[in-house]
Amino acid sequence: MTIRQLGATDKDAWLPLWQKYLAFYQTELSPTTIETAWQRLLTPTEPMFALGAFSDNRLLGIVHIIYHRSTWTEGNYCYLQDLFTDEAARGQGVATALIEAVYARAKADGASRVYWLTHETNDTARRLYEKIAVRSGFIQYRKILRL
Repeated sequence: MTIRQLGATDKDAWLPLWQKYLAFYQTELSPTTIETAWQRLLTPTEPMFALGAFSDNRLLGIVHIIYHRSTWTEGNYCYLQDLFTDEAARGQGVATALIEAVYARAKADGASRVYWLTHETNDTARRLYEKIAVRSGFIQYRKILRL
């Protein structure tokens, strides 16, 4: 398995995984929003990017990363926003490899922490996360202003 940053030629492989991720969370995004996200992931001046796990030129999993400032550190925080592994590749270490790649990249880029959210009912993911990170204990609140 190879982990690398996604580029423009990876869109056709990325899109089905992104759509399956959205379906998992029972949400839909407009084609415009999806294209905006893809372009942001590719733009070097944006504080975000995507990594992919490949085997035999097949994309097995994706992760989206966003860097942002914090009032608590001098360095950026690294928010692991989205992580998805193709169903056929689950249980093969793809998610762990992607998260470890995020850790390495964030450390190299001077980030002080990597963090992410998952839904409380996502038991499969939570079992993995409990092994490779520390649960913060914080509860997220939100108010949707617009989509």
